[in-house]
Amino acid sequence: MKDLYSDSMWFAALPWATWDQTAIAAVLCGLLVLFLRDRRPTRLTTPIIPAARELAFICAIYSIWRLARMLPIVQEVGAIDRARDLARLQDAILLPTEVSLQQWVMSYDWLVRFTTVYYATVHVPALIAFMIWLWVRHRDHYRQWRTALALLTLFCLIIRFQRVAPPRFLPELGFVDLSTRLGLSVYGPVGTGVSDQYAAMPSIHVAWAAVVSFGALTISRSPWRWLVFSHVFITVFVVSATGHHWWLDSIVAIVLLGVGLVIDKYGRRWANRPERPRPDLEPELVAV
Repeated sequence: MKDLYSDSMWFAALPWATWDQTAIAAVLCGLLVLFLRDRRPTRLTTPIIPAARELAFICAIYSIWRLARMLPIVQEVGAIDRARDLARLQDAILLPTEVSLQQWVMSYDWLVRFTTVYYATVHVPALIAFMIWLWVRHRDHYRQWRTALALLTLFCLIIRFQRVAPPRFLPELGFVDLSTRLGLSVYGPVGTGVSDQYAAMPSIHVAWAAVVSFGALTISRSPWRWLVFSHVFITVFVVSATGHHWWLDSIVAIVLLGVGLVIDKYGRRWANRPERPRPDLEPELVAV
């Protein structure tokens, strides 16, 4: 299992693209679309234009997501208190404590390493692979799930401005920072890195895993779709077992995906509604 960990954690150490790098990529892709749009279509340019357009959109969304972390409204004050309130709320609605799950996982060294590796390395490649699969094999479903993903990420970003600390920051309640204790943490000091460690609510890991799982389940007819569908449940297990998220972080993320899909459904229905004839364009009635 040590070899598995060593071979897998290289992904977590890769440098993430900065907001300005992806903003430049978005601009270049947009310029490419404008350049090719007025040219005579060829077998080469016909698939490039829509792909460049989508890449420009995704890069722009990513750039905004990274840039939003620098806004002055982002404050860590109160994050610990909100986490304690969330723990009390979970107790009030009879959700099981994550502490028991952590203690069970810690009984097995292989399971500790599995949860840590899965948390660090799977969610981003799985989402990228899903979106490429949609684009290549199910283009007719791509726009629906791309829009739902964008709305979901936007909802998560807005909610995360109200900081909530993860369970691992509350050792007095019995929580353990599983990754750090074993020397397997993918995070540096608080305030550094691509991820905001005081923004547990909702879970981006679970949100993106829900897109992959529910998308594959509803679109694919392959028996393998059930294996992909398990991704969201494994992710919920992993983020809770490692002390990175509360149960409610995962529940809210999945609910937000449903909201995004509903907005996309009615938005497309509204955009495709038949136009009513304008009264001033109706033919005049001729009296007989």
